Amino acid sequence: MAHAIWNGSINFGLVTIPVKLFVAVRENELHFNMLHKKDKGRINFQRTCSVDGKKVEWNDIVKGYEVDKGEYVIITDEDIKSVAPEATQSIDITEFVDLSEINPILFDKPYYLEPEKKGRHAYALLRDSLAQANKVGIARVVIRTKEYLAALKPNGDALVLKLMHFPDEIVDAGDFDFPASKEKASAGEMKAAKMLIDTMSGKFEPQSYRDSYRDQMMSMIEDRAKGKPVKAKAAVKAKPATEVVNLMDVLQESLRQGGKKRPALADGKTGNGKVTAKKRRAVKV
Repeated sequence: MAHAIWNGSINFGLVTIPVKLFVAVRENELHFNMLHKKDKGRINFQRTCSVDGKKVEWNDIVKGYEVDKGEYVIITDEDIKSVAPEATQSIDITEFVDLSEINPILFDKPYYLEPEKKGRHAYALLRDSLAQANKVGIARVVIRTKEYLAALKPNGDALVLKLMHFPDEIVDAGDFDFPASKEKASAGEMKAAKMLIDTMSGKFEPQSYRDSYRDQMMSMIEDRAKGKPVKAKAAVKAKPATEVVNLMDVLQESLRQGGKKRPALADGKTGNGKVTAKKRRAVKV
């Protein structure tokens, strides 16, 4: 049973909806311990001073912020408390905006919001009205000791609180060398690309995708635990980049082959988006 990490309320106008906050995404990353090769003992890392090289105890460690190269300002716990945001235990919606106005790159970690019994009707009303208007509520919320910008979005029967990055946290796309909009493809290339996209299109079925690396890693770990030998994996060469001069040929050949096959589902069947014989034929452009 999941445990709420936060209890509070959604506030907009004079409406207050009591809710509980739950983590919506679980991390499935594999974690390894550092061991002594000789006897498999866990490795401990000591805290040492970069000036005198001596071991430092926890009670002799303070926080510092580097204001210049090698120059630090010491910050105490009291200093941090003096500017920490007030934990109001509320999601205060400041405005409602069209979902299409928000750049998806701003979205970060999602949380489920579950209503308390006395707030279920108002919760459903807010969820359904947001869905019908295709809008999201923009809010500020304090979780633990940090204030976040967040978006309140309907997701099926649930309201999801999606933490957001502040604009100054996003790397400026202008720092990179992307093809300019004036670098347009030819009409023939565009037609072939769209037809290839069409042959590879289908209904998105999330259950058809798995973390193959994690599955293979766990299988290898289980084999090692049983004393079984592990076969070395053959190296796979990266495909060379498609040259501009033969891009049309590659698109045509992709169409002849019917596009890339969709992944197999857990039951071994293939997903939707089957390629018909008609679509497999080379397309004259």
